[in-house]
Amino acid sequence: MAECGADGGGSSGDSLDKSITLPPDEIFRNLENAKRFAIDIGGSLTKLAYYSTVQHKVAKVRSFDHSGKDAEQDHEPPYEISVQEEITARLHFIKFENTYIEACLDFIKDHLVNTETKVIQATGGGAYKFKDLIEEKLQLKVDKEDVMTCLIKGCNFVLKNIPHEAFVYQKDTEPEFRFQTNHANIFPYLLVNVGSGVSIVKVETEDRFEWIGGSSIGGGTFWGLGALLTKTKKFDELLHLAAKGQHANVDMLVQDIYGGAHQTLGLSGNLIASSFGKSATADREFSKEDMAKSLLHMISNDIGQLACLYAKLHGLDRVYFGGFFIRGHPVTMHTITYSINFFSKGEVQALFLRHEGYLGAIGAFLKGAEQDNPNQYSWGENYAGSSGLMSTSPALGPTQRARSGTFDLLEMDRLERPLVNLPLLLDPSSYVPDTVDLTDDALARKYWLTCFEEALDGVVKRAVASQPESLDAAERARKFRQKYWSKLQTLRHQPFAYGTLTVRSLLDTREHCLNEFSFPDPYSKVKQQENGVALKCFQCVVQALDALGWEERQLALARGLLAGNVFDWGAKAVSDVLESDPQFGFEEAKKKLQERPWLVDSYSKWLQRLKGPPHKCALIFADNSGIDLILGVFPFVRELLLRGTEVILACNSGPALNDVTYSESLIVAERIAAMDPVVHSALQEERLLLVQTGSSSPCLDLSRLDKGLAVLVRERGADLVVIEGMGRAVHTNYYAALRCESLKLAVLKNAWLAERLGGPLFSVIFKYEVPAE
Repeated sequence: MAECGADGGGSSGDSLDKSITLPPDEIFRNLENAKRFAIDIGGSLTKLAYYSTVQHKVAKVRSFDHSGKDAEQDHEPPYEISVQEEITARLHFIKFENTYIEACLDFIKDHLVNTETKVIQATGGGAYKFKDLIEEKLQLKVDKEDVMTCLIKGCNFVLKNIPHEAFVYQKDTEPEFRFQTNHANIFPYLLVNVGSGVSIVKVETEDRFEWIGGSSIGGGTFWGLGALLTKTKKFDELLHLAAKGQHANVDMLVQDIYGGAHQTLGLSGNLIASSFGKSATADREFSKEDMAKSLLHMISNDIGQLACLYAKLHGLDRVYFGGFFIRGHPVTMHTITYSINFFSKGEVQALFLRHEGYLGAIGAFLKGAEQDNPNQYSWGENYAGSSGLMSTSPALGPTQRARSGTFDLLEMDRLERPLVNLPLLLDPSSYVPDTVDLTDDALARKYWLTCFEEALDGVVKRAVASQPESLDAAERARKFRQKYWSKLQTLRHQPFAYGTLTVRSLLDTREHCLNEFSFPDPYSKVKQQENGVALKCFQCVVQALDALGWEERQLALARGLLAGNVFDWGAKAVSDVLESDPQFGFEEAKKKLQERPWLVDSYSKWLQRLKGPPHKCALIFADNSGIDLILGVFPFVRELLLRGTEVILACNSGPALNDVTYSESLIVAERIAAMDPVVHSALQEERLLLVQTGSSSPCLDLSRLDKGLAVLVRERGADLVVIEGMGRAVHTNYYAALRCESLKLAVLKNAWLAERLGGPLFSVIFKYEVPAE
């Protein structure tokens, strides 16, 4: 958030510099590479959208060309790493008061370099008012777009691309926001746009929607009548008055007529029987606060009942509310929620959107960019460059709640491949990736936020060490530290800022911040070294396994998978050991493991299953590089291949901690194939397939996976899913229900988490699940 000064907007870039505390280039980021623009101008707020290209560093790996030379003897690493520049696409959305529009347009004009367009898409009532100013300042032709079409396009976009976009508002609870997990099937839904009046639209598909009703009694009515009743001209001030008012002083309640509840009709005594009913007979003045509250209830109840009736008429249970009347204000969200719950008897949900204010600008941008077909891609919120949702505490005034005088930012990065559900999810609509909701669990939230704060200096040190030849690495690392620390403090006070707070979101935010300051893969050299060491041990480990009897080998393979999973640089208990004892290896890790029976132990059931027919195809989500992948996962893969099971080995598309990436796995598999005929023939015959997950996270969201992986899973008829690692199998997916057999494996390398689950450090999770018939 960039706080604005009180002097208002000027008419040049200089005045913009003076009016905000953040430098303008931190608000209008990557402006020099902006290609296309859209703008949505309302009565008081402007929302600007633009598409830009972002140049950032990526770590690439490539096999050495040895030309017959023996790399093992030369002590060469298994591959070389190079850092290259890569260009990706990003959408920027900025929301600010209309007061600043001229200064902002001046700043944009002075910094436009590579724009490809001569047109700016515009929507909202202010598009007409400011048309000449925009055309004069930016030398771009204003192309007006239909407001409702833009709103719906924007709504579809955020619901599809931001998993925790929609929330239920619950007053006086902790937390006040309850986020809903969006899934691929977002249609049909009802969009209730409460501006001056009310428009109710049924949205059936991406391009099919219809206006089905509305009302002239909306936000304008509240504002107009409120101004007449209270002499208060500002909308936010009216809401602030309403937050402090007692409507029962003005409204006639059921108990005022019947002396209590109306038992026959089942109406409680505190229900409003007549809005403003007491003002006709009471011989006294009413406070502004009480009148504002009564008026708010009257209009919100009317909107809620209307929305509820239309939802029932069209058989819809999802109703999204937007428009300037809502704008994240707690009093309006609470009264509408109450109204919907009352009239629908809890059957219809009132849902609000984190980025409700951006819908028009997003839609206008999408309209202007149709030739690029932005909907063919998946997009992800960049936490490093987005402001997050502000607190809605009604105790704070409008300015304190940062409603006015701020620049609010949202950034979305284009993902190179579309993301879809894993076809093997039992019920995609009820799937929740994360095991613990830190927004809800205050004790866990306090622990994990402190844990990430304490780990920060170690991450900074690792980031600097990964770029020894860079002169500015220390300065960039300092900026990374500052930004991530700031995000953690925001999340302490507003845990709902980016949706449901989880260990996954904390890890992902850290990765986004590292990327922001050009630390694409701080563990690249660690992974390179560990892969080299582990490859030298592969043949010995396999020979030892092959010498065992069948049953003994199965247990050794399971223990090998678990011991490999100990090697996680993201866990402090492990990184401390690895840094202090470089000789700590595979056999030492096995000794660290909890003895059987494990904390969660389905091994006997798994062994029994292995005595039956082989699986058709196993999908394995790998975790760490080095010993984990090479000495834990690959021997397990090899055993499955020998049983006649095809294997799809899925690795991260991009780096996160010391997790293996898809490109690294290709080189590792090639090196193993050169040593092992089983793996060699399986790769040749495509019985072993290496794929990317579409993720760059230490955790795993099975509802956002690479489309190519999903297609392969269907084609090969995968009937076993193996998820290994604390991030993928405990922080996420511990309760994930699949419609095939699954194996979730992890070693608990965090003492607090282990204790919470009822075991000591290095407790083992071996969870084999078979779906109910």
